[in-house]
Formats: sequence, structure tokens, C-alpha cells
Amino acid sequence: MELHDKLETKFRLDENQKKALRRLNLFSVADLLFHFPIRYSDISEVKKISDLTPGDTATVYGKVSKLKMKKAFRSGIPMAEGEVADLSGKIKITWFNQAYLAKMLHDGESVKLTGKVTQSKNGIYLANPEFEKMMDMPVDMHESLFRPPRLSGTPPSQGERKYEGFSYPVYAETKGITSKWFYHAIEKIFKEKTLDNVADYIPSDILSAYHLPTLKTALVWMHKPKNGKDAESARKRFAFEEVFCIQLERQHDKLEYRKNKSFQIKPNENDVQDFLKRFPFEPTNSQKKSIGTILEDMAKTFPMSRLLEGDVGSGKTAVAATAAYVTVEERPKDKNGKMQNFGNLQVGYMAPTEILATQHFESFIQYFKHLPINIGLITGSGCRKFPSKLNPSGWTTISRAQLLKWTANGEIPILIGTHALIQKSVRFKNLGLVVIDEQHRFGTAQRSKLVRKDNIAPHLLSMTATPIPRTLALTIYGDLDLSLLDEMPAGRKQIITEIITPNKRPETYEKIKLELAAGRQLYVICPRINEPDPEKEMALNVKSAVAEAKILKQTVFKEYEIGVLHSQMSKDKKEKVMADFSAGKIHILCATSVVEVGVNVPNATVIIIEGAERFGLAQLHQLRGRVIRSTHQAYCYIFAEAKSAKTVERLKALKTAKNGFELAELDLTLRGSGGLGGTKQWGITDIGMEAIKNIKMVEAARTEAVRLIQQDPELTKYPLLKQKVHQKAGEFHFE
Repeated sequence: MELHDKLETKFRLDENQKKALRRLNLFSVADLLFHFPIRYSDISEVKKISDLTPGDTATVYGKVSKLKMKKAFRSGIPMAEGEVADLSGKIKITWFNQAYLAKMLHDGESVKLTGKVTQSKNGIYLANPEFEKMMDMPVDMHESLFRPPRLSGTPPSQGERKYEGFSYPVYAETKGITSKWFYHAIEKIFKEKTLDNVADYIPSDILSAYHLPTLKTALVWMHKPKNGKDAESARKRFAFEEVFCIQLERQHDKLEYRKNKSFQIKPNENDVQDFLKRFPFEPTNSQKKSIGTILEDMAKTFPMSRLLEGDVGSGKTAVAATAAYVTVEERPKDKNGKMQNFGNLQVGYMAPTEILATQHFESFIQYFKHLPINIGLITGSGCRKFPSKLNPSGWTTISRAQLLKWTANGEIPILIGTHALIQKSVRFKNLGLVVIDEQHRFGTAQRSKLVRKDNIAPHLLSMTATPIPRTLALTIYGDLDLSLLDEMPAGRKQIITEIITPNKRPETYEKIKLELAAGRQLYVICPRINEPDPEKEMALNVKSAVAEAKILKQTVFKEYEIGVLHSQMSKDKKEKVMADFSAGKIHILCATSVVEVGVNVPNATVIIIEGAERFGLAQLHQLRGRVIRSTHQAYCYIFAEAKSAKTVERLKALKTAKNGFELAELDLTLRGSGGLGGTKQWGITDIGMEAIKNIKMVEAARTEAVRLIQQDPELTKYPLLKQKVHQKAGEFHFE
């Protein structure tokens, strides 16, 4: 059996199994080998049914009976139910949306079930348990659950079986395929000695340096570990491998981009200081440090690639504006040191949404209105230019064709917009700096669009307010140098944050009314847009923005104007709502997390976050940051329905953590990779996210990737590794 063999040619598969394997994206023997167990069923965790308590995730052994298919009384959801019994008692079992399972098991069969023990008004039941038929049941295991423990040193009685702690791997399953099928399929692969021909793509010196098992050993230990130590060692190897491959891609990107030349921008220090004095606040030390580092980068002959991470309200835009000022003021010299006559350099500033692009356009007008500089705005909704000929202190709407013409001939030095900025129709005369604000990975393909035919590339400054743990930033942004803004401008007061339980809602609303009466404004953030359709969805106890706006208007804030903002609204409606909220025509804005990024209304000083337990800590922190835009005292009320002590404890961290980065680290620890929004978009698997928790592992992978790329940029000496990187990172293009 070879790794490239198709599964359907090596295994007898019925139609349901073929469909199931396709759903799991498993097509070849290699795919199957890399479909790792999600956990291992530890026999020592088996419980008597009589010992089960609500909230436990438990494994039981017993015989099933009373299996049947039915539909839920209210929701009509198809389901299967039955009972499982051991010598101590019996418990009901229920599978929601999996009615077919009632036909896969038969009354009287012996099974192993693992599921959550759930309380209902009729007693407890096992909810959606994973199951495995046990051909050798009733097992001595069954008896051993009820037999008094043997004295230490006493040999097993005749017929008593000794069970290993890691006997049964449990895999991600789908309809038609069970863990048992995977177990026997892997057994067949191993028996045919398929792994004898497996070559390792990780260099042997790296494996030795970090005490990692070979590929063959790691695959065996992943599927059939003898003990916990072997399983952990195998997972460590694959975790390192994943981060290592991502780092190789990122370091290659960095090397390729630095092969281009860029404009050397050497600012006049006095001019920079004069520009900084125009801000309505004294720059923080971290802002000054970041500006200094960015200006050093821009003075080099190769293009800057830097990520500026800054907490909400820490002043990233001011840093970007300073870099933009230095760029447009610079008149580049030719190779002989003479001033070139093609005019100043240009800046492209890209924002993720029209709302944010428009906001930056208005901010830049304030930063640059004292200078004879044209500023343009390009979005899907239209184009604007500052200053207007008729109104030198304001902007005017212009045609797209006119804006593109002025950008191409250099008359517009600063152009702000959405992703429209990197479309083919937008041509700059001398693009010196690109600022990417809150964009997801701006990868190689996008960057290549910015490089001119003469191989001159602009300096690149990426910015994010999303708090990212340092290990994750070092991995996904491995091709960028990092700068951190970890201070707030002077005069900003700490947001008063309170966790509000349902019984404290009325008094909290009264406190908020006092703020509204004083002229302040309120955000109300809800997890979903609309109420669920009871005919199509299970009714969840989750507030929706549209319904909450109506309820608040009818019951709590009758005298105030309430608006709604969410992602399904048209661009024009969104802009109208935000304009009215900014102007104070709307006092309360009910929204989804669409306001998470960049929305800036200084007069909005109070925020309610409904269903807070459904958000990660880092996201809650970003939402809270909407009300830290002024020197007024700000308030954040976390409305949580969760009764779990663990959830309440997690939310309390919002009151004690110093900044968003600390919260992101805590989220990674408490919730794992699921606590970090968007881990899927970064292409990191659950095993890879385990590595992200380990700073030493990430730094080791980064160190080795830097070394290899410096020695062999195209990995010509490591063809198998090059192939693996291609496979893991679709964006990684070696020439």
C-alpha cells in the first residue's frame, strides 16, 4: 500500500462511507494517516451509570435497548433515543439531528458511550454520545467496575484482562464513518508496512536538536500510543512542523520583498517634531518609539515591512499619519544625489470598511489641513477630494475617472480607500508608503500588485488593534517586524467595567439614563442580527440587535432615539446610521460586533454587551474600546446570562487585565484556540494552535526557518520539505 493510493482502491467502501470520507476531505492513504485522533479514550475514566452527575463528560460501558427514531415535540428536530444499562443502573441516551443512529445500533448490543451527562425535567440523559460497538462485551472490564480493588502486588485473577490507558483513539467522525472504522483502517495500513517507505521532510539535525520523533515514529504514536508520553511527543512533533512550515513561507516572503528597492526617505527631524505638536495630545513614549523605528526603516534602500500592534485607542492612526507626512514631504533624489523633478511621493491608506475609510479621510483632513496637500477617498460608494475649490476647508465629491487621473499624475499625494486601492485601475505615480489598517493577512499576491515594473516597492506598514498573543503574532506575521503600542494617551480615564447579572439590569439601566441625560450616547451590542426562525432554527437564548432595539424603545429608553447597525444593511444605510449617531441624532445604537473595528464616536461613553459569554475576551476588549475615545468617564456593562463559575471568572479578567494583549494571552490559556477569533482564516490546525501556546517552540521554529531560508532561499537541498510547505501554505510560491 502506497501513500498516494486512493482509499476506494484499498478499502471496501459502501456509498455512505465514500460520502463520509469526502466530507472529511480524506481521499488517499496519506490523508488517512494525517487524520489524527482528537483524543484517546482512557479506560480508567469509565464510570458506573449510578455514579453519573449532570455536567460530567463521561464514558460508560453497557447494553443498549429501546432504540427508536422520533422528532422533538416543539422544534421537530429528528433524533434518536434509547437506554444504556450496566450492572449499577441505566440512563437514557439522546442523539439530536442524528436519527439514523437508531438504525446503526441494535437492542442488546454492547457499547462504549462517551457523552455529556445532561439534566432535564425528566431526569438525566447522555447527550449526543460518541459510540463504539464492543464485540467482546460483556467484558471483564464490566465486572472490574464492580469488583473491589485488588490489593497492590496481587496478580490478576484468571480471565481478568489488563487494559491499557490509551487503547482506543477517538477520531473526528461524520455520518457513515466511526472511530472504529478509522482504527481498523489504520491497523491495515500499519500491517502492510506502508510506513517503511515514508521519508521524513524535516531535516534530521532539527529533529535531533529538539528531541522530536521521526515522521514514521510520530505517525505510529499518534494513532497507537502505548502511553500518554508517546502521544504527547508525537503531537509536539506535528505542532512544531506546522509552525515551522508557516515560518518558512513567511521568511521566504520577507526575503523576496526585500529584494526590491524602495525610496529612501530621510525626514527632517524638526519638521517631524512640528507635525507631532499639532496633535491634540502629547504622544506617548511607545508612539514616539514606534515612529522612530518606522522612520529608520523608511530610510533604508529596501522596503519596510512592519506590523504596528496597538490597543484600542492607543493612537495607531497618529503614528501612520506621521509616516504619511514624512513620505509626502520627501522629494527623492536620484543615484547622483540630485533632487528628482517628478514631485513628492504618494501614500495609499487601505481600510477594511467604507465606514472606517471615510473616518480616516476626515481624520487626515484635520492632520494635513495646514499644508497644501490634496487628499483623496475612493470607495465602492464614490470618490471625494480635499480641499474643495469652492470650500477650501471642506471636501467635495468628484468622479472616479477624475480621481484616478489625479492619482496617476501625482496630484493626489494621499489616497485613502477600501480594497479598491489595489485594483488595476488605480495607478500611482510614485507610491512610497502603503498603510494597511485592520486587514487580514496582506500576503504575497497582494503585495506583488504594489511593486512597480522597475522593481521599486513601497514601504509597507500594517496595523491592527486586534490583540494577538505574541506567539501567534510571531507565527502568522513572521514576515513582518513588530512594533507595539502598549500605552494610552494622557488624560484617558480607565473604563469602569461591571459584570451585570440578570437581577441587576434595572438599576444598571437607571445609571445609564443619567449618562444619557448628561448628553452622552450608548452602544448596545448583541450577538446576532435577528431573532431565530422557530420553524428553521432551535430557539437560542441570545439577544438580537433588531429585536432589542424595539424592546428598549418600548420599555426602557422611550424618550431616546434608537438606531440599528448590522452587516446585512446596505452601505448607504450603514453610513446614514453612523452619520446620525456621530451627529447625536441617534442617542442609542443597537448593533452587532460590526462596530468592533475602528468606529469612532467620542461622545459615546457607555456600552452594553449582551450575551458576553459568547465573545472571546480579546473581542470583548475591542468592543469596549469603542467608548474610550474621549476624556469623559466611560462605562462598560457586561450583561451575562451564564451561571458557570468558570465563565464568570473569565469575564472578570476584563476588570483586572492591563491591556488587550494580556487578555489575548489569557484567552489562549483559558479557551484554547477557539477563544481567538479567526484562527481558521490563518490556516492553523488545532495541533498547530497547541504550539502557539508554547513561546519556546514558536521561537525555535522561527530560528530554524530563518537559518534555512538564509542558507538556501529556494530550499533546493530540501525538496521534500519544499513540497510540504507548498502543501501547507497555498500562498508560498518558490520560483
